[in-house]
Amino acid sequence: MFQSVSLSALDVFIIVFYLCVLVVIGLYSKHRASRNLESYLLGGKTIPWYMLGLSNASGMFDISGTVWLVAIMVVYGLKSIYIPWLWPVFNQIFLMVYLSVWLRRSGCKTGAEWIEFRFGKDKGAVASHWIIVIFAVIVGLSMLAYGFIGLGKFIEIFMPLKSVFPFLDFIPNAYVPHVWGIIFTLFAVFYALLGGMLSIVWADVAQYVIMALAGVAVAVIAMSHVDVADLSACVPHSWFSPAFGWKLDMEWSGKFAEFNNKISTDGYQLFSLFFGMVFLKGILASVAGPAPTYDMQKILSARTPKEAALMSGSVSVILMPVRYLMITGFAVLGLVLFDQISPQIRDAAGNLDFELVLPAVINHPWIPAGLVGLILAGLLAAFMSTFAGTLNAVQAYLVNDIYIKYFKPDITPRQATRANYAVGLIIVLVSICFGMLAEDVNSVLQWVTSALYGSYIVANILKWHWWRFNGSGFAYGMAAGMLPALILPLFPVFANMLPLYYFPIIFLCSLIGCLLGTYATAPTENGVLRNFYEKTRPWGCWSPVYEQVKAENPEFRKNTDMFRDMCNVLTGIVWQTALVAAPVFLVLKQVWPCVCSLLLVLLLTWVLKRNWYDKLVD
Repeated sequence: MFQSVSLSALDVFIIVFYLCVLVVIGLYSKHRASRNLESYLLGGKTIPWYMLGLSNASGMFDISGTVWLVAIMVVYGLKSIYIPWLWPVFNQIFLMVYLSVWLRRSGCKTGAEWIEFRFGKDKGAVASHWIIVIFAVIVGLSMLAYGFIGLGKFIEIFMPLKSVFPFLDFIPNAYVPHVWGIIFTLFAVFYALLGGMLSIVWADVAQYVIMALAGVAVAVIAMSHVDVADLSACVPHSWFSPAFGWKLDMEWSGKFAEFNNKISTDGYQLFSLFFGMVFLKGILASVAGPAPTYDMQKILSARTPKEAALMSGSVSVILMPVRYLMITGFAVLGLVLFDQISPQIRDAAGNLDFELVLPAVINHPWIPAGLVGLILAGLLAAFMSTFAGTLNAVQAYLVNDIYIKYFKPDITPRQATRANYAVGLIIVLVSICFGMLAEDVNSVLQWVTSALYGSYIVANILKWHWWRFNGSGFAYGMAAGMLPALILPLFPVFANMLPLYYFPIIFLCSLIGCLLGTYATAPTENGVLRNFYEKTRPWGCWSPVYEQVKAENPEFRKNTDMFRDMCNVLTGIVWQTALVAAPVFLVLKQVWPCVCSLLLVLLLTWVLKRNWYDKLVD
């Protein structure tokens, strides 16, 4: 079991100083955020793209995800760079190439408002509006719970609750991490509720600076202590390679033999099957566009469609190198120090808990005082960034798309601010309850990314690319996908199965619902379709609508960029993967693979510059 850690005065000072900075940011941003609803939810659409990109990247640098990525890097080595495609991480490439531009052209405040822009105001559109709000709230609450679990589990190691607050001795040990989650959630709530999107962006900037410094420092420490020959003798040969065959072909031995249990439990032995499913689902999920979370809100906050695309493109450059310097550094140190940290990374039953590798390494004397505080402040900030961004997104749906739309259409800025405060507090309380019920980080992550997001895919692909698809089809398809996503995990046959593997069932149910709903009702009104098509200018099956628009506006030109966009997407996925691999190879002192990765990044950057950036238009 993990023993408690005593932080130095310098570490405590750094953490407290950062929390004070958050309070100042919230108070400073309060006045500008309270001007109107757009200022609160979208920063008034005045924030530069590079600030939004940095904020979006910072929000993805969450504490629970970092803990999980370190855990899989320890076990799977270079092959772990594909596992996050579960999210999928390369959705940022689709957004960069064309979807952010399409989405931002609407001028909407939320994804639910966009539904009205696409489907109008008939009964099917109203049903779609409600179901996208429900989906956004479920996803938001799940992601808040996901971060909540990771934070509490992490902080308890460094600041044992019952030592810091002896009067809380009555709290059962199982719920001690949740108390820490509540305490630090309150800081995130403070600045997110007061300053809205503006304070979130500025807090994310501060967080990124901290995480970048910490990531580089951890990578340098790992490189100074690792001996490549010794490490190679300890790990399977395939650990250093991103290549794989039909099977994973990774057998740990000696003192690491227990790692094989993790591989067996995760269900990744047939790695080609896993990779194929992840890639297929990732492509489908990416074509569907962004889920209604903080990512979508950042796109809608951009000043122009072109800046929305630049913002999405900057995320990979800002996030991947720094994050993977840190992740690889912690993973390498975890392997090198395994004999020393092994007693600290076991659960009550004596089994290895790989989610404890990161805190165990931070606790080692190789991580000096001051740097410990910097890392902890950064990881705390990572939690708060994700929490605040998700909270802002859920607020936007409940306040803008429910309260104002149906109950208070003549709301004043002051009333809107109060509504955001009240709704935000309710969301936080409910998310805390979700966090108390969830078992661990991985279980929530797998369900959200593979099952719940699976219900989102079909309807949201069709809404972009097929003119006949209507509001009823969207509502039926989403409902038909969400139902099995919520119910299947309750059946014993699916309870212990990786959610990715029953994704096809969810996909098929959703597809049937989309087709039944679409053909059972009339098409969307022509005026709505013409307005959507003319403003968004998507490619796909839009010929009847194109003919109508062309008749009214002979100067209108059809979007014929599908082939170029898909070439750019393929280029971008390889480019992004090279951005991940390069820092991993660097920390592992694999010189030629690192050089090749960097050369590939440079070459593909030039290709994207010529074939994507130079052709960007609003």
